[in-house]
Amino acid sequence: MAADMRALRSFVTAMDGQEYDNVPEGIVCLLITHSNLKLQMVDIRLDLHSTIGELRHKVYQHTGTKPDAMELLIMRTDGSVYNRLDNDQRMLGFYSVENGMRLHVVDKDLFSLSKGGGLEDVSLVKKYEISDKDYDKREKTVRAFKREQLAKDPKWKPKTMMNVAKPATDQSTLPDSESVINTKVGDRCEVQPGGRRGKVMYIGEIPEIAPGFWVGVQFDEPVGKGNGSVKGVTYWTCENKYGGFVRPHNVVVGDYQVLDPFADLSDDDNEL
Repeated sequence: MAADMRALRSFVTAMDGQEYDNVPEGIVCLLITHSNLKLQMVDIRLDLHSTIGELRHKVYQHTGTKPDAMELLIMRTDGSVYNRLDNDQRMLGFYSVENGMRLHVVDKDLFSLSKGGGLEDVSLVKKYEISDKDYDKREKTVRAFKREQLAKDPKWKPKTMMNVAKPATDQSTLPDSESVINTKVGDRCEVQPGGRRGKVMYIGEIPEIAPGFWVGVQFDEPVGKGNGSVKGVTYWTCENKYGGFVRPHNVVVGDYQVLDPFADLSDDDNEL
């Protein structure tokens, strides 16, 4: 048992101290928390050259706290305050923030939308309810359909999709080497759906998945489904959820830089 626990500990801590090795220069990964929200935004990438004023507007888009009603604090792991981001003209890098630190947002707005669980507690949302009696009066519902069928045949049962054979794959439509002729290992790329960015790590067939050519991508963010392996076969190695295998038509290669998750958000105070 002791040996198993040591092996488990070694597995869990294997990447400790290396999780930020691939973060580009000038970018910092922070955990963002909020005084009114249970949600924690993990490893959000921020530009060290952005001003605190710009940071306030970006955080506003994610939390609903207006820039002039928030206090920004950099916290230590023990919960004490490391630095107060109180000068809107200074850049984030001035405050000596480092990867893994926590940016805590204190909402000082007495009428904040997030106060009292307003943005998270679904029990506060008024739900539409209908009585069985009123539902029975409606036409073209599942209940009405079942009632109609049972009136025709008391032994009627709904059909199921169990044991329905899948259609055979048309080999002529599978992606082949021509579909990846303009793609090579090491290319930066963007993957659909979702506009996920990363780097091409593998090109070729993967018998463990399905016939045809696949593109293995190591994503910049944990938006994948694996770690570069498929059913015990390793094609490359990366952290879990940073890897994925996609069909070539979903991959576009080009000069795709690492995304700032807040970059496309408007700074308009009238938009939330």
